[in-house]
Amino acid sequence: MTELPESFKEEMKTILKNDYPLYEKCFGEDAFRGISVNRLKTTPEKLIGLLPFEVSKSPFYRDGYYISCTEQGIGKHPLHHAGAFYVQEPSASSAVSLLDVQEGERVLDLCAAPGGKSAQIASCLGGSGLIWSNEVVKSRAQILLSNFERMGIANGVVSSLYPEVLCKRLGGYFDKLLVDAPCSGEGMFRKNPDAVSEWSREHVLSCAERQLSILDSASSALKSGGVLVYSTCTFSYEENEGVILRFLEKHPEFEMCEINEPFGRKTELPCAVRITPIENGEGHFAAKLRKIYSDNDGVFSCRRTENIKKDSIYISAERELEEIFRDVSGADISIKGDKVYLLPDMLPDISGINVIRAGVLAGEFKKGRFEPAHSLFTAFRPDAFRRVLELDINDRRTEEYLHGMETECDGENGYTAVSFCGMVTGFGKCSGGRLKNKYPKGLRN
Repeated sequence: MTELPESFKEEMKTILKNDYPLYEKCFGEDAFRGISVNRLKTTPEKLIGLLPFEVSKSPFYRDGYYISCTEQGIGKHPLHHAGAFYVQEPSASSAVSLLDVQEGERVLDLCAAPGGKSAQIASCLGGSGLIWSNEVVKSRAQILLSNFERMGIANGVVSSLYPEVLCKRLGGYFDKLLVDAPCSGEGMFRKNPDAVSEWSREHVLSCAERQLSILDSASSALKSGGVLVYSTCTFSYEENEGVILRFLEKHPEFEMCEINEPFGRKTELPCAVRITPIENGEGHFAAKLRKIYSDNDGVFSCRRTENIKKDSIYISAERELEEIFRDVSGADISIKGDKVYLLPDMLPDISGINVIRAGVLAGEFKKGRFEPAHSLFTAFRPDAFRRVLELDINDRRTEEYLHGMETECDGENGYTAVSFCGMVTGFGKCSGGRLKNKYPKGLRN
């Protein structure tokens, strides 16, 4: 069993009181594992009927499920490739449940990589509104972008900006805001023994200062009446209740929202909940606040296609997209150099800030010839495309496609969406009864 630092044990005894022996006992048991269903691609009922392994309902999120700790190779399963689900520790999904995202809202996930909570938010939005996901570390932001593409998120923005820069630029823009803050990771002790050896009281205190700084920046991005959820995967008072109390002292424009969710354990704050292995999660803390008033609710202009001059490359892009889709009349097409993008409806002016991707990369012109991007296909359902190769997950062609092989295709010639059980996973080019595989090499099994 993992040997816990004495100072950590003393703090946990203070937090858990009589339940502390149960917490220590949990270290002799397996860590929890789970998945979250992506409604942009499927429904929980349909997915559960297709999965080759057993799942059981998680209490932390409407579409969250436990899976066996012994289940192997999940990331290579065709339905994972299709973006039908995200592998996520169950209690990590609780923060988005508290955020209570509604269709049509503008939501900022400020510390978003690798993207599990952003995937939840996008699933709750159902293709409406806007999900803006930010990650300050550029290498992690690329992982975030890859997950956006796999999950089929078209109404999103991925950026790599310092919180103070992003939130100042978009002051008063968002309805909901999630700060899943970098932390000392005490909730990961069961899953990752290295986290124990790296733990120290000094690190806890330095994390608390950084967390408060991030919250200070985040506060300006919310509009009046907006909701902020702060979460960590740690247990410490300083990083959790302590940060919230210090934030509220500095920001009288915020108030606590009482939590009445059926999960976790109560804290001394009515706006917060703590989850430990005793409550069937690895470890999480989340607090919910509301912005009562604001002096900086912004007025943001959105880009509109009808205001764009349709030059020759724009017209060419539109024509190429018409060959792929059944209807492109509502598409907001943007051209940057040789690259073609489809922008979200609610996108604010992003000129001058470091946005990695806004909307969907549709493709690019190479030597005058248009080449569609993988993300163009994963972002839409099968009925959006003129040509679709629909495969069952047990079809041998499914395995061939995921291995990057050429396979049979009985449709008409042209760029063709490849769909597993109604979930578009990628594309190929059909010619003479064969599909030339376009599944990206870095994603293949």
